[in-house]
Amino acid sequence: MATKHFLLLAGVLAMIPAALQAQPIDPKVQARIDRILKATPLIDGHNDLPGQLADNYKRSVEGLTSGTDQRKVPLMTDMARLHQGDVGAQFWSVFIDSSIHGDEAIRQTLQEIDIVDRMVHAYPNDLEMAYTADDIVRIHREGKIASLIGIEGGHQIGGSLAALRQFYRLGARYMTLAHFTNSDVADSATDDPKWNGLSPFGKTVVGEMNRIGMLVDLAHVSAKTMKDAIAVSKAPVIFSHSSAMAVADHPRNVPDDVLQLLPANGGVVMVNFYSGYVSDAARKWNADEGAEEARLKALLVGRPKEREAALDAWKKANPEPPTTVGQVADHIEHIVKMAGYDHVGIGGDLDGIPYEEAPAGMNSVSGYPLLFAELIRRGWSDENLAKLAGRNVLRVMRQAEAVSASMKNVPPAMADIDTGP
Repeated sequence: MATKHFLLLAGVLAMIPAALQAQPIDPKVQARIDRILKATPLIDGHNDLPGQLADNYKRSVEGLTSGTDQRKVPLMTDMARLHQGDVGAQFWSVFIDSSIHGDEAIRQTLQEIDIVDRMVHAYPNDLEMAYTADDIVRIHREGKIASLIGIEGGHQIGGSLAALRQFYRLGARYMTLAHFTNSDVADSATDDPKWNGLSPFGKTVVGEMNRIGMLVDLAHVSAKTMKDAIAVSKAPVIFSHSSAMAVADHPRNVPDDVLQLLPANGGVVMVNFYSGYVSDAARKWNADEGAEEARLKALLVGRPKEREAALDAWKKANPEPPTTVGQVADHIEHIVKMAGYDHVGIGGDLDGIPYEEAPAGMNSVSGYPLLFAELIRRGWSDENLAKLAGRNVLRVMRQAEAVSASMKNVPPAMADIDTGP
């Protein structure tokens, strides 16, 4: 998980300078937000808590009632803050490193799914597994957080469509086609092209995902993969935690020519909170930091303490530019400009991004109301806020369920990849 976004940096919100703290929400605005999110579940497309529990807490699901930001490795998620943030449904990411393949990938993915299963059972007053759009609506009305699973990489099925089908039966409702490196399924946005988009096996995988009702997730994939998948998929696609490339020129973000395909496809881009994807200035700072780290590693070979001190000094002299809630809203509004209000959602990537590299107030699942307050300040209507919150994702899920129902007489695909002994 440490490779997910380099490192999940230690720290707490109190360490952020007061000038950068998020402003409190006016009670009348908060009441309006509460009313909207009581009627429509806020559905977040991507939370990496299972991976954090695996990497830093020996897969234990204990102690998640509240106060997880005070742990040795702070967490962005706990039951109290999920309720405070008016979260109605959460896709829990089950992530394994993209260097892991074959049967070992399947085994480790099952371990991550087991974390979600145990977590849901450990907090029955807060969480309940959801498998359909109707489940989300019902669970939200009961005052709990509907819990779904997202598989964060095509490598995680180990080249086996049987594994894909079994993951679906265990609750996985989307799969990202590739992660930081290319998979057997598709090219990644952050790797040199191998397939020029979807692989031949990847086209079969997308068809099988349509057949069983699993959402095709295009976060992390190359622009050519995005276009291929949209062309192949019979159901709307999602981008579970991505932002707009025109606003921040990161390869993980979605270019305008892809955004313009969404009205015909019906898909949704769920906007990410990570500063490197939200802010061009932060993205460039990250590149400069990486270059300085590489320079120091070359100059100070075998002297790790000196390297660490030198890098700390560089950071003090070159502080990272702050990222704001307003910049997240800029991505949302750009997606709306390109694709319309029906094609945007929220995928914060919380617990999968460095603790200090989210906008002030947004490094916790309690922070979503700040984003809604900013959009209200910009004149958004209740109807469009409800679409952003979850109505768009519910529509996508229902359309995927309808496509699956229409394919009930199509036999399961059997074109597994031989991954060797």
